[in-house]
Amino acid sequence: MAKVRVRKETGTLYLDFFHQGVRCREQTALEDTPANRRKVAKVLEKIEAEIKLGIFDYARYFPTSKHASRFTGPAVDASSAPAPEPIRSLIAASVQERFGTSQPAPVSAVSVPAAVTVPFKAFTETWVRENEVQWRRSYHLTVTGIIDCHLLPKFGETPVSEVTRESILQFRAELAKLKGRKRATLSPRRVNAVMNILSLILTEASDRYKFISPYYNIKPLKLQKADVEPFTMEEVRRITDTVREDYRDYFLIRFFTGMRTGEIDGLKWQYVDFEHRLILIRETIVGGVEDEETKTRESHRDIQMSELVYQAFSRQKARTGSGGKYVFSNRAGQPLDHNNVTKRIWYPLLRHLGLKARRPYQTRHTAATLWLASGENPEWIARQMGHATTEMLFRIYSRFVPNLTRRDGSAFELLVASRFTNAPTATNVEGDRNA
Repeated sequence: MAKVRVRKETGTLYLDFFHQGVRCREQTALEDTPANRRKVAKVLEKIEAEIKLGIFDYARYFPTSKHASRFTGPAVDASSAPAPEPIRSLIAASVQERFGTSQPAPVSAVSVPAAVTVPFKAFTETWVRENEVQWRRSYHLTVTGIIDCHLLPKFGETPVSEVTRESILQFRAELAKLKGRKRATLSPRRVNAVMNILSLILTEASDRYKFISPYYNIKPLKLQKADVEPFTMEEVRRITDTVREDYRDYFLIRFFTGMRTGEIDGLKWQYVDFEHRLILIRETIVGGVEDEETKTRESHRDIQMSELVYQAFSRQKARTGSGGKYVFSNRAGQPLDHNNVTKRIWYPLLRHLGLKARRPYQTRHTAATLWLASGENPEWIARQMGHATTEMLFRIYSRFVPNLTRRDGSAFELLVASRFTNAPTATNVEGDRNA
């Protein structure tokens, strides 16, 4: 493993690394200080990255080294790019120490390939054209929105190969201070989304033009785990008894099917199977874009209607079934605007009932916890929710189940007592506990 080491005799730093199976040590004239160690470590990181990519040119980094003529050039042509400035300063310091001059040995003067000088904006346009064929319409809008709003104003005219790690970190710091839609600043999730697009663009550019991507060792911001706060059955009853009549069935269906907001808002009558009592989840609405494919392959599913849900659909069919293709729609026959419903119906209702403000998405969590509490098969619940496995159920929702069902272990004790004649009965156990 590559290391930054200090020579005891002089107190100066040197680079210790392996290349083509040979241990290499290259001296610098820098004293052993924290700042100098950071400088040399950054150089060593870039060297290791180039070695892994097969584009490391020993002579370009260390032109006066005895190893310079020992190793062959890189597998691909990397000589066209000049050594980064920090490396040049280290080389110069090393040469000065060895030969008493500040001028390094001559390095062949070559120009940077024209392709590498392509502006970030021009390459981004190419990247979008090449990748949009695999994107959903909603994701295409998200990507182009990020590019137009954030990336191009910052990097637009910069040659794609000259975007530096420092400028990326500075850009992220600036993003984190921008005003958000619902909070004082952009959320870490939004910042990560913007940075992810930048990372994809730079990675593709570096692969195509054979330079080291500056987006290395930049980790996403930590996200605060979203709270799962399902409603109790009593709270569900209060909400559905109090909400406006034209929204009562809407929320009943949300509470007892676990449908996502985009799934129920985009639900069409053609996907409601009264005969087999099934809700066919085939499309969704994302960011106002209709007729989108479902979120994941598992989200493409059939939800079974309970009697309560079946009756709710029947009432809604009688109310608006002949007025349009959507089960729930506005007066113009268009899908509901979830922001409008949330602000004008949902939050005022919770305030009126004295309930804690929670996102409407908690209706989905409520369905999962109520199904688990009632003893339904976890695999069936996972299919209803559109999960690939039951892992998420037990990881996220199971902690709520003990609050809704028996949690004293008596069911297990009854099972044991029925199989082993000498085992204590559940009644005796309860008596011991109450003693």
